Amino acid sequence: MPTPPACNEILNRLRSLADPKGAEGAARYGIRAPNVWGVSAPNLRRLAKEIGRDHDLAAELWRTGVHDARILATLIDDPAQVTPEQMEQWAADLNSWAVCDAACCILFDKTPHAWNKAVEWIDRQEEYVKRAGFVLMAALAVHDKKASDERFEVFLPLIVTRATDERNFVKKAANWALRQIGKRNRHLNEAAVRTAEGIRQIDSGAARWIASDALRELTSDRVRRRLKR
Repeated sequence: MPTPPACNEILNRLRSLADPKGAEGAARYGIRAPNVWGVSAPNLRRLAKEIGRDHDLAAELWRTGVHDARILATLIDDPAQVTPEQMEQWAADLNSWAVCDAACCILFDKTPHAWNKAVEWIDRQEEYVKRAGFVLMAALAVHDKKASDERFEVFLPLIVTRATDERNFVKKAANWALRQIGKRNRHLNEAAVRTAEGIRQIDSGAARWIASDALRELTSDRVRRRLKR
């Protein structure tokens, strides 16, 4: 299937912004997906602002499989038009933590389906899909200002029972979710600290790391002062 003209134009723009050093740097940060062109984040944001919201173009860019085009797709897609089916299709394509996090923190967390997908995806075996579930939890804790504490409290025991995955990108995302929930307010901080203390008792290297790292931040003077204010 030929690439539509608008998509081709944007791909040419991305090629003009490509930076081999940026691609090499991505590899050093664990981004080893194919077709990484090394377009910088500021350039992607500027291009996204120029394009504006475009759901159809976002889908076309995603289908190219180009790493930078997929991140741009997350920036220009319209959350109101994203369906659970699209989320599943894109999740199945995830092949780097950078695209995973962009999709979850920029686009998916703005949809009404985010809460359900967070719970569903942490039970999936694919590394980046499982990561996406935890990243959604973290993103919701930061961005959904109207959500009740009870909605986040539901996540905490789920993190406990899934804290033994030793894969780096999974355990780091589980830790991220726990920390972001615990930094939301004083009540959730206390709940997250209790959760981390429970995780620390699990006989697992991943669980101990998740808990110790989370407790270091959640009990820090800096976080406690901010929550007290």
